[in-house]
Amino acid sequence: MNTPTRQTPPVSPYRPPKPKNNSGSRSALWALLGVAMGFLLPVIACGGLMLVAATSAAIAGGGSGAAAAPPKEPIPQHVRGPITGPAVAIIDINGPIVEGSTSPWETSSVAAADDIIAMIRAAKHDDSIKAVVLEVNSPGGGIVPSDRIYQALQDMDKPIVVLMRDLAASGGYYISMAGDYIYANPYTLTGSIGVISEFPNASGLMDKLGIQMTIIKSGEAKDFGSPYREMTPEEKAYWQHVINQAYDNFVKIVAQGRHLPEDEVRKLADGRVYTGLDALDLGLVDALGYEDDAIAKAADLGDIRDVPRVVRYTPPMTPLEALLGSASQALGLHLNLPTLSWNQALAPTLEYRWIP
Repeated sequence: MNTPTRQTPPVSPYRPPKPKNNSGSRSALWALLGVAMGFLLPVIACGGLMLVAATSAAIAGGGSGAAAAPPKEPIPQHVRGPITGPAVAIIDINGPIVEGSTSPWETSSVAAADDIIAMIRAAKHDDSIKAVVLEVNSPGGGIVPSDRIYQALQDMDKPIVVLMRDLAASGGYYISMAGDYIYANPYTLTGSIGVISEFPNASGLMDKLGIQMTIIKSGEAKDFGSPYREMTPEEKAYWQHVINQAYDNFVKIVAQGRHLPEDEVRKLADGRVYTGLDALDLGLVDALGYEDDAIAKAADLGDIRDVPRVVRYTPPMTPLEALLGSASQALGLHLNLPTLSWNQALAPTLEYRWIP
C-alpha cells in the first residue's frame, strides 16, 4: 500500500513586524509622572499639616464644637539696641487703610484697623515702651477705620513721633495728626486733605446691551446711588452734604493737630498732595528727616537717656494663621482674598483716600 506523500505548504514571503521598543516612551512617561509627583507631594504634605493643625485646635477646644483659638497678640520684634531696657516701638501703617484684620492668605499690604489698634494697645500697656514711632506709608482709605486708628493713638499716653515714607496722604495724613512730632522725607507725598466717594453709572452700557432693570422700592431714596441710573441733582446735593460733614471733621482734626486756624487749613485742603518740602513750609509737618531722626526724637520725648532699645510690632497672628501663611508662600499660592465682599465693593462709601 502506498503511503501518500505529505505536502509542505508554501512559505509566505510576509514576515510579521517585530514588536517596537517602547522603552523611550516609558521613560518619558515616568519622567512626566515624576514631575507631577514633585508638584503634588508638597501640596499633599501642606494639606496634611493644615489638617493636623486644625484637628489639634479642635482637640484643644475640648470638642465643644468651637475650637478655643489662642488670643491674637502683637509681638514686638527686637530691631537694634540693647536687649533689655527702655524701648522705642515702631508701628507700621503700610498700604490702604481698611476695616478688620488681615488674612493669612493676604499677599498685598493693607493697613487693617483691628491689627493696628491691637499693636497700639500692646505698646500702650507695655511698661518698657516709652515712646512710639508711627511709620506711615499709605494713600489712606475708609473714614471709619482711619478714625478708629486715630482715636486709638489719641488714647496713647506715650509720645508719638510720625515718620512719613513715600506716601502719607488723606487718611494716612489724618492718622498722622495724632503725632506729637512729624517727620517727612523731602519728597514724601502728603496732604490730600479731603473726602471722596465714587458711584459707578452703567446705565449707558445697559442701554447698549438692551438690559432694563425693574426697581420696586419702599421709598424714593431706597435705590440711592444705584449703578443702573443717573443720580438726580437732589441726590447729588444730599450726598455733597454728607461729604461736607466728613470734610469738616478732617479740617478740624488737622487744625487741632497742627495748631493752625481752620480757615488756613481749608485753603490747603483742596485734595492736592504736597511734597515734604512744601508741607514743611506750610506747617503740615514739623521737620524733614529719616528713621534714625524719628527714633532719636522719640527717645528724647520718652525721656530715654541711654541708647534706646528699638522694637518693631508686627500684626497679631494665631499659630494656624502663621502655618497657613507660611504654606501659601512656600507653595507660591497667591490666594489674595478680597477685603470687601462684592456688595460692599459696589456700595457707596466715604473715604479719606488719595486717588492719583
